[in-house]
Amino acid sequence: MRNPLGLRILTTTLAGVMTISMVACSKAADTSTTGTPAPSTSVGNEIDDSVVTTRVKTALLDNMEVKGFDIQVETRKGEVLLSGFVDNQGQIDGAMTVAQGIEGVKGVSNKLSLKEGAATVGSQIDDSVITGKIKAALLADNTIKGLDITVTTNKGEAQLSGFVDNQGQIDRAVEVARGIEGVTQVGNEMSLKK
Repeated sequence: MRNPLGLRILTTTLAGVMTISMVACSKAADTSTTGTPAPSTSVGNEIDDSVVTTRVKTALLDNMEVKGFDIQVETRKGEVLLSGFVDNQGQIDGAMTVAQGIEGVKGVSNKLSLKEGAATVGSQIDDSVITGKIKAALLADNTIKGLDITVTTNKGEAQLSGFVDNQGQIDRAVEVARGIEGVTQVGNEMSLKK
């Protein structure tokens, strides 16, 4: 089943603007934890990754069975990272198939988790508040590049994903998330930049 053309254009435009904003707001590499910077990418690679991310996100949003709004997409040097919480294994399989079929994708890492039970309006609001608190805490911590980390929360379980510079940033991000009120569990789905 396919979405109407107007919705596809809107989602493509929105995904492109968000992706370009994220690239433009990236901070310089942090060397405070390990003393060595993360492997760098050129502006061209960043733009290529932004295009791949936009194409994957658009294709996921275009597929009604996959429920692309529940899936976070991040790309580093052509490697796509899918994360978030989905309803069933079919959505995971569909998302993997869609992502692998996109031009420019060199590999796909599946960090998707299954939701447990139906969410209530109250729990969805609580999860949004928790996600906001975690994101704010990550952005406020100078040892972490908070813009590189995506946060998704489902029934108090926070999932952190993205590409970070070093293991110290992963450890610190998990520690920060665990310190947020309402967090019952933290899932680490972050990867080191290659």
